[in-house]
Amino acid sequence: MPNTSLTLVVQSADLDTVDLSELAELAEAAAVDRTAAGVARLAGANPAHREAVLEWCEGHELDAAFVPSERYFADFGLIVSDMDSTLITIECIDEIADRLGVKDKVAAITERSMAGELDFAASLRERVALLEGLPERELESVYNEKVALTHGARELLAACRQHGLRFMLVSGGFTFFTERLKEDLGLDYAFANTLEVIDGKLTGRLVGDIVDAAAKARLLIAVRGELGLRPEQVIAMGDGANDLVMLAEAGVGVAFRAKPVVRRQADVAINHVGLDGVRHLFL
Repeated sequence: MPNTSLTLVVQSADLDTVDLSELAELAEAAAVDRTAAGVARLAGANPAHREAVLEWCEGHELDAAFVPSERYFADFGLIVSDMDSTLITIECIDEIADRLGVKDKVAAITERSMAGELDFAASLRERVALLEGLPERELESVYNEKVALTHGARELLAACRQHGLRFMLVSGGFTFFTERLKEDLGLDYAFANTLEVIDGKLTGRLVGDIVDAAAKARLLIAVRGELGLRPEQVIAMGDGANDLVMLAEAGVGVAFRAKPVVRRQADVAINHVGLDGVRHLFL
């Protein structure tokens, strides 16, 4: 994106207690403007000091990002989000497994898969196989009792509605949950894997193609094209290694409370504030 002027955006729930004068000097910023509660914009920041600036901010538990100075949230047309541990606080498959007493086993596989240590599709099949025999009604219980939106999610969704951005949920999890979230939150798109159910019980198998890393990217590209958007008009956010290809296809890839492998490769890492921090990156 042709824009030489950058602004350093820093965010924290406790930003009012932080003296930003040292950071402004380090970043060679022209001014510090506290634009909202927990948000400050340091105009004219020098990206040559990016590494030192980000290290300083992490040491003070601040989320920080260099963004084009005149980039508005309304300039975007689409946000693409992972579901588990991004839009919602839990890993649904781990909570489903808890109903069968195998949560620890499934969660260990999930953790390694999200860290990029295991092939996603193979690890998903392995985990789903452990769910064989669970009554489908237990999925409803997981949704009602365990699913909670991540802090700041409602604020981000409200900003999308206000500024005309579409919101797409794409998950390596299950349609049982994405479709309910789509309906409950008024999301524009939702894609995920389908659990096979026969006689009211999970068979331990999936129906159709798996939504893996490549599929997430393909779905982003397809919807982006359908909406007539350029790549720089898309924000994508996720936490696991299976989100990396998708993040790379977006103009802004956000690692949200993500695994180290994702934080290293994303454009922006948010570790301390909520999903509303995505909206506050831009004017």
